[in-house]
Amino acid sequence: MRPKARLYLTVAAIGIASLLAAAPAQLRAQTAVAIDNDDIGGVVTGANGPEAGVWVIAETTDLPTRYAKIVVTDDQGRYVLPDLPKAKYKVWVRGYGLVDSPKVDGEPGQQLNLRATPAPNEAAAAQYYPAIYWYSMLKIPDKSDFGGKSNIPEKLTQVDWLKQTKNIGCIGCHQLGQQSTRTIPAAFGEFKSGEEAWMRRIQSGQSGEQMTNQLAGNFGGAPFKYYGDWTDRIAKGELPKSKPPRPQGVERNVVITSWEWGTDKQYLHDLISSDRRNPTVNAYGPLYGSPEYSTDNMPILDPKTSKVTFFKMPVEDPNMPESLGPGHAASIKPLQASAYWGDEKTWDTRANNHNAMFDKKGRVWIAATVRGMDNPAFCKKGSDHPSAKVFPLDRSPRQVAMLDPKTMKYTFVDTCFGTHHPQFGYDANDTLWLSGTGPVAGWVNTKMFDETGDAAKSQGWSPFILDTNGNGKRDDYVEPNQPVDPAKDKRIVPGSGPYAVMPSPVDGSIWYTTGVFGGPPAFLRFDPATGLSEVYNVPLPAFGIRGGDIDKNGVAWGSASSGHLVSFDRRKCKGPLNGPDATGNHCPEGWSFYKYPGPGFEGLGDNSAESSYYTWVDQHNTLGLGENIPMSTANLNDGFVALKDGQMVTLRIPYPMGFYAKGFDGRIDDANAGWKGRGLWSTNGDRTPWLMEGGKGSKPRAVHIQLRPDPLAH
Repeated sequence: MRPKARLYLTVAAIGIASLLAAAPAQLRAQTAVAIDNDDIGGVVTGANGPEAGVWVIAETTDLPTRYAKIVVTDDQGRYVLPDLPKAKYKVWVRGYGLVDSPKVDGEPGQQLNLRATPAPNEAAAAQYYPAIYWYSMLKIPDKSDFGGKSNIPEKLTQVDWLKQTKNIGCIGCHQLGQQSTRTIPAAFGEFKSGEEAWMRRIQSGQSGEQMTNQLAGNFGGAPFKYYGDWTDRIAKGELPKSKPPRPQGVERNVVITSWEWGTDKQYLHDLISSDRRNPTVNAYGPLYGSPEYSTDNMPILDPKTSKVTFFKMPVEDPNMPESLGPGHAASIKPLQASAYWGDEKTWDTRANNHNAMFDKKGRVWIAATVRGMDNPAFCKKGSDHPSAKVFPLDRSPRQVAMLDPKTMKYTFVDTCFGTHHPQFGYDANDTLWLSGTGPVAGWVNTKMFDETGDAAKSQGWSPFILDTNGNGKRDDYVEPNQPVDPAKDKRIVPGSGPYAVMPSPVDGSIWYTTGVFGGPPAFLRFDPATGLSEVYNVPLPAFGIRGGDIDKNGVAWGSASSGHLVSFDRRKCKGPLNGPDATGNHCPEGWSFYKYPGPGFEGLGDNSAESSYYTWVDQHNTLGLGENIPMSTANLNDGFVALKDGQMVTLRIPYPMGFYAKGFDGRIDDANAGWKGRGLWSTNGDRTPWLMEGGKGSKPRAVHIQLRPDPLAH
């Protein structure tokens, strides 16, 4: 037996030697990632082995506009950048705990292993943290400082202060906390203190007057001390107290594609890709941007070719004044020079395209200005228009327009009520409902408009009437400043008016977020069948509200200033929904609260400093997380968050840093193409695109967010 044993050992030794000799080739084979000819794949390693949960970014300028694709590595550091257009790319690694790796050349069809670069110290690592980690370092005045006990105006509360520092004030236009806002531009000169520097900073540009009126006027200049202290501490080297986690689980399945569009001087507020009710409309088609106050030139992106074109939106009266100045949220001229553009006037719009929506025919309906503020006679007192007889309207700062992409014909729809966000209802008339309508609900019967071309005949509006006498029908009513009369109903003006608009797919009711800029924050329900309204005020622990949407079950969702995603389910209400007590605080049981991710301000308990601008519900599973998933813009977290099975999923756009969206949209290009045939669309909506990574010269980016079944799917 011994000779055989010796022979066996000898063969075994030869086998081991052969395996060792072959090890490098086998290891190379094991680390190779399966790719197609239009993919780039490989493994990212660092000093301690594979780097899991880091981003691989590929960018090119070979296409008609700058193009980038971003993916996340799996738990073995592997990645696949799928479906790249033919071009030469610069490829690099970005991740928390790292600094950017050197950019290397890559082309589709190539295996490209990458080496991550560890951050040399905590300060270097922190430069890549989302803005919320820096912004949460801002000190918030204690409750004891309010009520006339400091230089804060006596009428203000800590909640008022927080709303101003979050999505109702500063972060309603900008991401605060990224590198350009946590530092003071040298172009402003030298200052004795950070407080003085902030006094100068907010006067810059064509929103300088608006910012100054809020901080120096409404808030008595008190915030300058706190913002100055914040940037002073950062300048001295103070760092965030917490660190962001790397993407986990389904967050690693994200594929982000981005295109530059727009210009370097004008921002985009939003974009539209499809019909909210039927997201297969405009499949694989162009995206249409909304430049709001910045310009009349609407950018149009063709994702198939990466080509950007522009359509100049006309107005009915070419001699009308610009949609800037008094009555608007932007000034005609800069109040003080910009650190980037000096005294140059960069905004010059008349059309003031705020938001758009596709209809089922593939036409784009837009909340846009078509003439000056003074309304035509049919809107005013003395008109025989049915709505004007009930509630005449004298002025409207923005109306409606419609663009037919097939012919590029632009049609004016002059409305008596103001407009802000458009949404189509689920009725046979394809009624277009609008927010920004002030004291009334406003709508356009688009079926009638198609048939007649008569804007006056096709529109209507109604005041908001609570059924306080409880008889189930609309009666004579008392005015908002009058006490409740048990024999009558009561008209209300919902704070600053309707902000978001949400037609319910369940019962045809129309929901709004209201009280955004003044009055009690709430969800407001209007029933077109009865003309009656209901209001439900946001209760503690939440406060403040901005954008909102509704799901397939009729549950309303919204972005609260308190750092919560909130929902309201009317079906849960226990008490009567009308009568003398149904005035806003009568259904606390209908509310639910979900804290956004990210660190919070110190001294306020368990909170998130996140300041979400808008919430949208993915009713049709356009992303791939499932139907009826509420999602919010994560304006300080560089992307979006989705609520899935009670947990927040973060969809981060890590490049360029400073991504800030004001809305988003879902589209299904091909229902049979799996993850490749669907996705979310959005654009960077910060009013100052030059403040994001890249600085002066940076342009807004349109982004497509897709969710594949695993990090290597292609």
